[in-house]
Amino acid sequence: MRIHGACHCGNIAFDLDWPEGVPVAQRACGCTFCQKHGATWTANPQAALHVHIVDGSRVSRHRFGTQTADFQVCASCGVVPVCTSEIDGRLYAVVNTRTFDNGGALSDPVSVDFDGEAEDARLARRTKNWIGNVAFVGM
Repeated sequence: MRIHGACHCGNIAFDLDWPEGVPVAQRACGCTFCQKHGATWTANPQAALHVHIVDGSRVSRHRFGTQTADFQVCASCGVVPVCTSEIDGRLYAVVNTRTFDNGGALSDPVSVDFDGEAEDARLARRTKNWIGNVAFVGM
């Protein structure tokens, strides 16, 4: 199933190729950044993600905490459609389900809290659960 999503103004857009028949699970991160942006995230290691950037100068990359993830924030509209993490030279990502333009049935968001998670455990979790087939176009 192909799911299209974007920030409000369309500067950061994506096409997510999601495995057929697999429900789209949502996670509501408990960190203050995700809470203040109202983001709910999803990923599947079998998915493929193509991120399209219209104007790279209008993309702000926000890092905090362990400095191991980049929240791709549209500098024009303030929406955060994608978060990426480079691990051992490979790019992994999660997408914000609140930026979907279309998509299958979404589960109710499950609250998660990663405070106190060791960096090595965090990176291992991402390599196991995040989207590992990620391409950026137009940067």
